[in-house]
Amino acid sequence: MPLFQELGYGRLQIAKPVEVSSKSYALSHGWEHVPIHLVGCRVDLDRRTPGVAGAAKGTPHSLLQEALNGSSNHLWGFVTNGLRLRVLRDSVRLTRQTYVEFDLEAMFEGHVYADFVLLWLVCHQSRVEADRPELCWLERWSRAAHEQGSRALEQLRDGVEEAITALGCGFLRHSANGILRDRLRSGELTKQDYYRQLLRLVYRLLFLFVAEDRDLLLDPQSSPQARDRYRRYYSLASLRRLAERRLGTRHGDLYQRVRLVMRLLGSDDGEPALGLPALGGFLFSRNALPDLELAELTNHDMLDALRALAFIHDRHGRRLVDYKHLGAEELGSVYESLLELHPLLHIDAPSFELQVAGGNERKTSGSYYTPDSLITCLLDSALEPVLDEAAHKSKSAEALLSLKIVDPACGSGQFLIAAAHRLARRLAGVRSGDEEPDPKTLRSALREVVGRCIYGVDINPLAVELCTVRLWMEALEPGKPLSFISHHIKCGNSLLGTTPTLLIRGLPDAAFAPISGDDRAMCSALRRQNKHERTTGQLSFIDATGRLLWLPAERMGACFADVSVIPDNDIAGVHRREEADRRCREERERAAPVVRTLTPAEALAELENVERRT
Repeated sequence: MPLFQELGYGRLQIAKPVEVSSKSYALSHGWEHVPIHLVGCRVDLDRRTPGVAGAAKGTPHSLLQEALNGSSNHLWGFVTNGLRLRVLRDSVRLTRQTYVEFDLEAMFEGHVYADFVLLWLVCHQSRVEADRPELCWLERWSRAAHEQGSRALEQLRDGVEEAITALGCGFLRHSANGILRDRLRSGELTKQDYYRQLLRLVYRLLFLFVAEDRDLLLDPQSSPQARDRYRRYYSLASLRRLAERRLGTRHGDLYQRVRLVMRLLGSDDGEPALGLPALGGFLFSRNALPDLELAELTNHDMLDALRALAFIHDRHGRRLVDYKHLGAEELGSVYESLLELHPLLHIDAPSFELQVAGGNERKTSGSYYTPDSLITCLLDSALEPVLDEAAHKSKSAEALLSLKIVDPACGSGQFLIAAAHRLARRLAGVRSGDEEPDPKTLRSALREVVGRCIYGVDINPLAVELCTVRLWMEALEPGKPLSFISHHIKCGNSLLGTTPTLLIRGLPDAAFAPISGDDRAMCSALRRQNKHERTTGQLSFIDATGRLLWLPAERMGACFADVSVIPDNDIAGVHRREEADRRCREERERAAPVVRTLTPAEALAELENVERRT
């Protein structure tokens, strides 16, 4: 290909197949330790093309990616069909497809010199020339970008806090929001509920930033005119450009515009004239922001919040946050920091501040972050063997979708998102026949996995909402609503699990021994109360005759499990799931008083049977 000659690679040599374990990858060309896979201009990089060399057994992209992931001798590679050129890196640890793509056709036909300069700087032979792949300039730049990204994340965390503070103060001081201030003064609206509504508004803004930048928000069936109308006049990207140039006035039309878009996304019809689908879900419902939906906000405060979310500062000046390529892990660390914050507000001042939780507050709220290295280790050791077993069954797709992944202390969902990506990659691979499936197949599989296989519990209600939002964001599929997963991510205390023996004998006094940060006097009082109840007969599980009350939970489990298999590819399907979940909850409430009694010996046998089944 003449382009590679101009980039310094000379005349490309036909490469020998890359051998990884017992599998062979027939890549067309290579230069030293860099595989270069060339296919014809009519061959789609993301589709398998029967009868075409280099694209018959798998997509050209997946063929190169699999070779890079499996080989220890190759780190970077190129794949092109002459119209598009992609730069790929070994991404075995990443959760989504990652590559740099150059649109050669548009670049040369449109004489886009700036893009060609970037192509030259990134893809020139000198960028991959080194004794070992890890010493090449592309890899050095990749490491530097990762370090700079870590510093940028610290600024983004601060930016999210600044946005919440700007919105919190802005709503409080707006002259039209007297009802909001009165509700806060009277206690009808607590400061924690006000903070929760502010968080949901910021979640919506971040959701829209990510969805717009990744081109996932608008309905793919919408007209080009509708898509252009949204991008020019209603998108957050247009407001982001405005925030870069102006401070804003005391008018309130910008928040009204944002609020309109959010209402349309939360409706059952969306807005075809803007290309907006009906997303549904609690996040975009009016119940999520009952007070802020009726409040007003000046353009100055709205743009302050958007600037805090959209820009960071480095030695080169103000820089745009790249939400398109910001990974789940990076976003997770930003979100997790929100769980450590508590609001302080003064209505008459008016002012709104955020305070970082202390050590004991972090412990009681469960605000702890799981490092990515630990998640990777856990997934490798616990999940991968289960996925291997399911993938080798005769009906492998059904076997994979029957798996249930539970995090009993899910926090912002970091572990669940990583697990969902692994399971979705396996499912998409089974369906497409490629180890590296194309992005569309992978995204469809991810939405299905999140809707059917992912479960979480957390003691912190803010964490439960945050986990749900992050799962929605990761599994967003263009043109489809948000999956109903409220029955999968629940608020509760996973440490209340117990053994049959403990149920029969009662809680030991040692359970109330004080630990760091506990109130010793309170622990002593609880220990005395527990000893008295244990010797006189506890009332939680045992009735007056000494017989244990048993609720038939298996029937309820089956009811809720049926909710997940209801198709939810459109808003009507989501509503059917919501209705089925409501019926299950009502049945549980009706069934609660209808219990049968067992003797302690019968109860022990029954509980042991349940333990064996689960």
